[in-house]
Amino acid sequence: MVDIDLSLVNWSRAQFALTAMYHWIFVPLTLGLSFLCAMFESIYVRTGNEKWKAITRFWMTLFGINFAIGVATGIILEFEFGTNWSNYSWMVGDIFGAPLAVEGIFAFFLEATFFAVMFFGWNRVSKGFHLFSTWMVAIGSNLSALWILVANAWMQYPTGMAFNPETARFEMENFWAVLFSPVAMSKFTHATSSGFVLASLFVVTVSSWYLLKGRHLEMAKKSIIVASVFGLLGSVYVAFTGDEAAFEDAQHQPMKLAAYEGLYKGEKNAGLVALGMINSDKKPGDAQSPFLFEIKVPGLLSLLANREPGSFVPGIDDLVYGNKEQKVMGVAEKMKIGQQAVADLAAFKQARKDKNDVAASAALTRFTANKEYLGYGYLSTPEEAVPPVSTSFYSFHIMVMLGTLFPVMFIAYLFFTVKGNIAEQRWLLPLGVISFFLGQVAGQMGWAVAEVGRQPWAIQGLMPVKVATTNIAVGHVQATFFMFLGVFTLLLIAEIKIMLKQISIGPEGM
Repeated sequence: MVDIDLSLVNWSRAQFALTAMYHWIFVPLTLGLSFLCAMFESIYVRTGNEKWKAITRFWMTLFGINFAIGVATGIILEFEFGTNWSNYSWMVGDIFGAPLAVEGIFAFFLEATFFAVMFFGWNRVSKGFHLFSTWMVAIGSNLSALWILVANAWMQYPTGMAFNPETARFEMENFWAVLFSPVAMSKFTHATSSGFVLASLFVVTVSSWYLLKGRHLEMAKKSIIVASVFGLLGSVYVAFTGDEAAFEDAQHQPMKLAAYEGLYKGEKNAGLVALGMINSDKKPGDAQSPFLFEIKVPGLLSLLANREPGSFVPGIDDLVYGNKEQKVMGVAEKMKIGQQAVADLAAFKQARKDKNDVAASAALTRFTANKEYLGYGYLSTPEEAVPPVSTSFYSFHIMVMLGTLFPVMFIAYLFFTVKGNIAEQRWLLPLGVISFFLGQVAGQMGWAVAEVGRQPWAIQGLMPVKVATTNIAVGHVQATFFMFLGVFTLLLIAEIKIMLKQISIGPEGM
């Protein structure tokens, strides 16, 4: 068994989580606000109304501020794969590096090429070309997200690759299988559409503040109409893509689904937990109730998870210990196969070193038969395969509850704005002011579901997080953790201050 410093693993995880969470503060706003800027400018070009130009330039300025800070955090995030996760990078670099390279070569350059025109090309290029540049920035920003999310989806559902026992590396066999895997598509559409909702909430937040202060009323009302329509459509799409993401979890990461539903005992016609409180003392295999209280929608989980009413949904206990009746192989059995695969891989490498072709061939044959469960050979106990249930459950349900609130809010804003008395709705505007922050909470909870829910895996079923780290002193990771915490916090404070200053100036300063 590999000697593993769990303190190093935990600090490396903490540093990556810190960087990812800060980065995700900026990314979804960039994804959605870029398209809103393109929509505002399209209205300006279509109508020729200079007020729409001022509105466009105002939101474009806020987009630019956010874009710059997001790039800074994203660069650090990618470097961490080499500094803290070198074992991971070595084993999967041929696959994981490909979409990241495409993102840099294609999508990022598409953004950069038209970014300058979008910001500095007013009155220097034609209206049509400037509008085209704005749309290209929006498309490029979202294409950047595509490649990053494809890389992340491969970690959740490794496909289109083969393991090379000679080098102990995963190598790409089918790029298109990686790009168009169902997990990649659902992750991309869900993440980007949530960005559309967040950006719409941002516009509503700023506009609501203007309405409460009695400033820039026309601009605020026009912005609210566009953002509310965009946000409402985005909310519907988020719900659709979220359902698809949950279905993919059920097919490829059933332990994640069981964790964020708090499902320990598998059931036919399983109910969906609408509201509940997790029993924190509950452990896999014991007789305690998973919930202190719960409200379920009967049968809905089976329908959503398998697209089949009354179907069986495996729970944590089934997945850990197995369920012969439902033909569910448990982690305990997978660990035995995985340990054999690890031993056979070591035997193959030793035989190759000794130039014993017969022994090498026999070891390779055995390894090939068991390689699907390679990662399980590094687990210490079957229970180690269970992610943090409470974190997964509450993150998922907070995300869903907030996601249900937002379309209702967009409908209310549309109704009262079209009616002409939105400024008088003093009960609604305060909710609008805090809606952006609620959107940020929903986004962070979504990533907690995706990343905490797949623990302990760096690559689902093939590599646990604990064997993916770089062999460095834990003190180095601790030092950089606090350094990044300080730098990211300063960047966030700087963005907030610059944003607030620009918002206080308003569109009249454009």
